[in-house]
Amino acid sequence: MRIKSRQGRAIGALLTAGLVTVLTAGCLQQSGDNGGSSASGGADDGTVTIMYGFTDSSSDQFKAEIKKFTDAEGINVKFEPTPDFNTVISTRVSGNSAPDIAIFPQPGIMKSFKDQLTPLTDIVDKSNLDKMVPGIVQAGQIDGQQYALPMSLNIKSIVFYPKGPFEQAGYTAPATLADLETLTNTIKASGTAPWCFGIESASATGWPATDWIENLLLIQSGPEVYNQWVSHEIPFNDPKVVAAADTMNKLLLTEGNVNGGRQSIASNNFATAANPMFNTPPACYMYRQGNFVARDGGFPDTVLSNLDSTVGVFPMPGQTAADKPVLGGGDLASVFNNTENVKKVMNYMASADFGKDWAKANGFISPRTDFDKSNYPNELTKQMAGFAYDSTSFVFDGSDQMPGEVGSGSFWREMTAWISGSEDEKTALDNIQASWPAS
Repeated sequence: MRIKSRQGRAIGALLTAGLVTVLTAGCLQQSGDNGGSSASGGADDGTVTIMYGFTDSSSDQFKAEIKKFTDAEGINVKFEPTPDFNTVISTRVSGNSAPDIAIFPQPGIMKSFKDQLTPLTDIVDKSNLDKMVPGIVQAGQIDGQQYALPMSLNIKSIVFYPKGPFEQAGYTAPATLADLETLTNTIKASGTAPWCFGIESASATGWPATDWIENLLLIQSGPEVYNQWVSHEIPFNDPKVVAAADTMNKLLLTEGNVNGGRQSIASNNFATAANPMFNTPPACYMYRQGNFVARDGGFPDTVLSNLDSTVGVFPMPGQTAADKPVLGGGDLASVFNNTENVKKVMNYMASADFGKDWAKANGFISPRTDFDKSNYPNELTKQMAGFAYDSTSFVFDGSDQMPGEVGSGSFWREMTAWISGSEDEKTALDNIQASWPAS
């Protein structure tokens, strides 16, 4: 399992996905209305089986959301959470016992089962897909055909800051990337490191740096070039990718720009890297990360209990003030065995009603732009969701779409080597390019 796809839930558990390991060894855990007896997909009694990879409190919240609907409809549902989702789903499909619905953490994994999945053309109403954040729907497509439904949304183009000290110092949210560079230099000139940053994440060390490259490539070159890069239509060391790395180098790796210095980044755990931002006075002022850090297991409890008064956010800005590019991710629901009850459950997950209680528990952001934002528990979450809903372009996390040997292999390793100073930028990008599989 790639860590970045489970970030929002992984933090609370390791803090769960590599945060412990990339693949956590384990047996399938199955639960359901009747105690969770084993069942193969496609049962003829109307039961709907759903397999997914999140096993912490999000699993309980997801079950509750589904059962609100299925209990009212008289549909029996069996939930099959497993921390070793990638391995278990492969085994189940190979053994001809796939679940009816699988919730995939990454598009790349979903696409590997194209021949076994059922296209959603006659399953999910197009009107539901039309209400989704533009860009995330495409993450569930294979050759232009819809094979997966975006079920939840993560927003990664977020810069967090300590609200009171930031405003008292006279700093304001930048409107453009150039403004962000100016703000970085202004904070540094005051004698404080502008950025908090850490990429340590056990066996997944390096992934936070991949988000920076992805975000800056999107901002500087746009979604078309970004998608070409993800699909390897342009090489990993293309000049546009080099330009993104150069900007990352300027913002983060310049001496004095990161709390603790460049030498601390590779050993500084990503989950606690922002904590010095809340010191008095702050040891750093900005932290670019996903919305999940504003949940249990992310920021310190004293901050989480007062989010709206303590934490401010702005989106990573575009090249112009009118550009609002957003990097994100989310969970994707696909169908192996279609039945009338499966169709009902899929359309419920695609609706604006799905996720209301889950959102109130601060564990869910809907991919639907018409989702009632009053369901979110605080103004901060409403703001973060708004960044995606108001985006001019939204792209899915790039490394989660790349071949595993790159996206959760060489990309992580080479970013770590570059940041730690054991390689230069050119060598790192060249090595990632050389690692891309031939077919």
